[in-house]
Amino acid sequence: MSADEPLVPASDDASFRRYYRFQNGPHQFVFVDAPPEKEDSRPFVAISKYLTDTGLNAPVVYAADFDLGFMMISDLGVNLYLSAIEADKKCGTNEAHSLYKDALDALCTMQSIRSDVPDYDQRLLQMEMDLFPDWFLAKELNLKISSDERRLLDSVFQLMVENALQQPQVFVHRDYHSRNLMVTDENNPGILDFQDAVQGAVTYDLVSLLRDCYYKLPPDEIRNWVAYFRSLLVEKRRIESVDKDRFMRWFDLMGLQRHLKCSGIFSRLHLRDGKPGYLGDIPLIIGYMKEVCADYDDLHSFGNWLSETIEPRMNSELFKR
Repeated sequence: MSADEPLVPASDDASFRRYYRFQNGPHQFVFVDAPPEKEDSRPFVAISKYLTDTGLNAPVVYAADFDLGFMMISDLGVNLYLSAIEADKKCGTNEAHSLYKDALDALCTMQSIRSDVPDYDQRLLQMEMDLFPDWFLAKELNLKISSDERRLLDSVFQLMVENALQQPQVFVHRDYHSRNLMVTDENNPGILDFQDAVQGAVTYDLVSLLRDCYYKLPPDEIRNWVAYFRSLLVEKRRIESVDKDRFMRWFDLMGLQRHLKCSGIFSRLHLRDGKPGYLGDIPLIIGYMKEVCADYDDLHSFGNWLSETIEPRMNSELFKR
């Protein structure tokens, strides 16, 4: 390893972590700078071992200094799922089908992990959803909601918590989507950004992948993949007595919870961290939420409110991709 080999940024991360690799060098390593006052690298190291011990393709940690916040990890390459899926859409090679199947098969394996990660409990679910009124509504849109609107939100939030907690609880990556999966020649996919893993709802990572905040799959494809994953769970005896409609509702409402959270996180990234690029993904997120609300009577009022009150306020250039 030569001292004059230049390090170049390896990814654009929404956290405080920074990643570097050698440019044009022979070394298959990525170097992580995770400021210890902002990021604790211990969960990354522990969960990396859970994943690799299960046979999944995650970065191997070769060295770590928790006090300084540095790690040296294996390099899973540069070919993001998102780039590959977008390229497939343009040229029609049908590679995306294989990529999604690989990702779902890997997810089924990942859900078998037994770990000591925190529970995705009511407190955490509620805290995430509170990002929607606190950051997206109040700070991003400068919207002061009425007491009736607050009651509407509270009723939706309660429904989301009940839906998440009634599902089988499994190992949850928590950001299992096209920007955190790498296309690899062997043992596809490469799995990144897993340090916030929890024990939570069986449909959470499924909805992260299929209702991706950065790429929209056609509704028929989503339903087909949900059915495929449910069949895997039945085959592995992970779920029992859960019919297709109930599983789809689990999936849909879990997505609504996630997208409430993401709209708040993307607003916080803009206003607190000076990263406005994620705002362009919020219209897709609101669209997902409206689609789910249209399919369930107990969510119609919330869907109408999104259409009539929220979308008209999203006319800034910041919300355009």
